[in-house]
Amino acid sequence: MLETDDLTIRFGGHVAIDRVSCAFEAGTLTAIVGPNGAGKTTWFNLISGQLRATSGRVRLHGVDITAEGPAARTHRGIGRAFQLTQLFPGLPVRENVRLVVQSRARFGLNLWSVWCDRRDALDRTQALLEQVRLAGQADRLAGNLPHGDQRKLEVAMLMALEPQVFMFDEPTAGMSADEVPVVLDLIRALKARRDCAILLVEHKMDVVRELADRIVVLHNGQLVADGEPGIVIASPIVQQAYLGLAA
Repeated sequence: MLETDDLTIRFGGHVAIDRVSCAFEAGTLTAIVGPNGAGKTTWFNLISGQLRATSGRVRLHGVDITAEGPAARTHRGIGRAFQLTQLFPGLPVRENVRLVVQSRARFGLNLWSVWCDRRDALDRTQALLEQVRLAGQADRLAGNLPHGDQRKLEVAMLMALEPQVFMFDEPTAGMSADEVPVVLDLIRALKARRDCAILLVEHKMDVVRELADRIVVLHNGQLVADGEPGIVIASPIVQQAYLGLAA
C-alpha cells in the first residue's frame, strides 16, 4: 500500500534520514521506535509531505507521490496526526470535525448554509464525537479543551478523513492514564478493520507490544531493525540503540 525507497533528507551536512526503504501493507500496524533524534518524526514528515526528500521515493499503491505536497497526499489517502495537535482552536469541537467531514465529502465551500441540508454529514460528525467521547463537549471551543481532549479531537478529525494510511505520531503523549485507553481503543478498532495500514510512533513499549504486528527501529536516521515485535525488541542492536543497554 505504501513504501519508501532509499528515502533521504539532508539539512546542510547532516543526514537526518539515510536511505530508508520500507513497505507497509493493509491490515497491519507498524510501530516505529528509536531513541530521541533517531529520525522518526522526520521520516513521518517525508511520507506525509511536510518535508521534501533530498533523494529517494515515496509510493502509494505503486504511484510515485514524492513530488506532491501534503494536501495532495491527503486526498490520495494518507492521514496524519501530529505530536503537537493541529486544530482550529477558535471553533467549537463540532465544527472542527464538520469541516473535515465536509472536506472528505467535497460538499463545497459554503461552510455555514449547507449543513442544514446535510443530515448525513451531521450524523457522521456526531458519531465521530461519540466514538472519541467528546459528544458532551461539542459546543466548547477546541482551544479551551484540556490537552487530552485535544488529542482525542485530532483523532476524530483524522478518522473523518477516512484515509487508507493512518499515521499516528505519539498519540498518547501528554495524556493522563484515564485518557489513554480511549485513543488506544480507537486504534485497535481501526486495526481490526484490516483495510488500512497504520503507522505508529510511540515511546511506550507496553503500547507497542500490545498493538504492533511489526516494529521498525530507526537509529541515527537509518533503519536498523524490522520484524516481529518479540524478535526485534530482544535483538542486541535494539537493546543497545533504543533501550540503552549493553549489547
